[in-house]
Amino acid sequence: MGLLSLVLGLLGCDSQRIAELEEGVSTEADVRARFGEPEKIWEAADMASLPLPGAAAAAGARTLEYNRQPQGQVNYMITIGPDGKMSALRQVLNPQNFAKVLPGMSMEQVRKMLGKPMKITPYAQKQETHYDWRYLSPPSTARIFTVVFDPDWRVTATMSVDEESISPKGGNR
Repeated sequence: MGLLSLVLGLLGCDSQRIAELEEGVSTEADVRARFGEPEKIWEAADMASLPLPGAAAAAGARTLEYNRQPQGQVNYMITIGPDGKMSALRQVLNPQNFAKVLPGMSMEQVRKMLGKPMKITPYAQKQETHYDWRYLSPPSTARIFTVVFDPDWRVTATMSVDEESISPKGGNR
């Protein structure tokens, strides 16, 4: 119960933090004052290889990654434009972004799109590694999105399952 309260508290805090920021007005200092240090900072050149990179690939832009995994169900990418102002704030764990993860993509491209996963599981005998992200499928179904990588760190498959099917509530422990 305490963990659920913590997760809900984080989501509530995120909503408040987001409400205090405005695209085209808020600065990187404003973002950091509300969200703290980012998990990772991606430069514009890093983001240019993504499908539809938008403002994140503008010369001089930087994207700050704010990860809410493993307990949360969101990851934020906040882009600071070359003018030092926030140009985009996106919650990236959603079916629209998952659909852009295609066979042959590199692990690094996927990481830039979705942020740090909640779990990385190597399967040595199968010669593959699974990256998992927790997310909410509208309206409120907890799910896990998995990307399967081959030994060369290229996507071979993706899948989503209800989190309940993996970790049933009320099951034997």
